[in-house]
Amino acid sequence: MTIDHMSDQTRTSTSNNDHDSDHLHPTLPTPLLSNGTDYNNAGDDLFVPPLNFAVVDTGIFRSGFPDSSNFSFLQTLGLRSIICLCPEPYPEASMDFLNSNGIRLFQFGIEGSKEPFVNIPDYTIREVLKIILDVRNRPVLIHCKRGKHRTGCVVGCFRKVQKWCLSSVFDEYQRFAAAKARVSDQRFIELFDISELKLLPSSFSCSER
Repeated sequence: MTIDHMSDQTRTSTSNNDHDSDHLHPTLPTPLLSNGTDYNNAGDDLFVPPLNFAVVDTGIFRSGFPDSSNFSFLQTLGLRSIICLCPEPYPEASMDFLNSNGIRLFQFGIEGSKEPFVNIPDYTIREVLKIILDVRNRPVLIHCKRGKHRTGCVVGCFRKVQKWCLSSVFDEYQRFAAAKARVSDQRFIELFDISELKLLPSSFSCSER
C-alpha cells in the first residue's frame, strides 16, 4: 500500500483553511463574573448565603442554621453577634469560625417541636429582643434550624416593637413559613407583650403597601 505524502500545495491550502477556520470560529474568551473573576475557577470565590437568609433591618439578618459553605458569605456581613435559637451544642467548626472572626454567640435553647412556643416563657423572647435592640451587638444574625418558626416568631415580635400592624407581621411570617405556617406561632406573636421594650420608629406601615 502506498501512502501519498501531503504536497506543499495541499499543506498551504490546509494551512489557509485553518486560518479561515480561526477567523470564522474564533476562540471565545473565558466568561468572567461581574468582579472580573474567571468563571471556570470561581467556585471558591462564590458567596453562598444560609437557607432562608434575608435582611430584617439595617444590621439585622435572619436565616436557617449556617454551615461551613456559608462562612465566606457571613464574613461579608461583618457580624458582631449571632443569636442561635436551637438547644443543640453549636458545631465545633462553627465555633472556630466565630472565634476567628470575633463574633459573639448568644444561644437560647428553644425546642423545635411542632408547637415550639406553647411552653416557652415570654421572658426568653424578651431577652432575645433586648440583644437585637442593643446596637452594640449589630450586625447580628438570628437563626434557628430552618429560619422559619422560631426565627419567624422572634422577628414577628421585633416587628411589633417597630410598630408594624399585625397583618403585615403575619404576611412576613407566612412568607418564610409557607405551608408550614403555624397558628400557634401567630397567636404567640399577637399576644406577646412589648410594653417593657423600647418602641422603635416604624420602618414600614400598612398604608405603604
